[in-house]
Amino acid sequence: MAKMNEMVGRKVITTDAFTLGEVTEAEVDTSNWQITHLHISLTDESTKQLGFKKPFMGRVGVCLPINLVKAFGDVITLSKPMQEISNLPECKHH
Repeated sequence: MAKMNEMVGRKVITTDAFTLGEVTEAEVDTSNWQITHLHISLTDESTKQLGFKKPFMGRVGVCLPINLVKAFGDVITLSKPMQEISNLPECKHH
């Protein structure tokens, strides 16, 4: 089982080897203490690929459902290629 502080900063890679970005935080369902979503700070290329407008300063963040995670190791590997995750919602970091 991975601890949250071990996830923050990890790169997130799709099955077609596209670097989506890196983990900045997680959302937890406090009724069962399970992580539901990872907040991912997108790379500039991912921002373009997903159709977001890059802000003047900072990065776009998306909320990635935890069920899309296939493996956790040196990087977090998703279970889908880039073109299949195009509907990720933008999330606001606190």
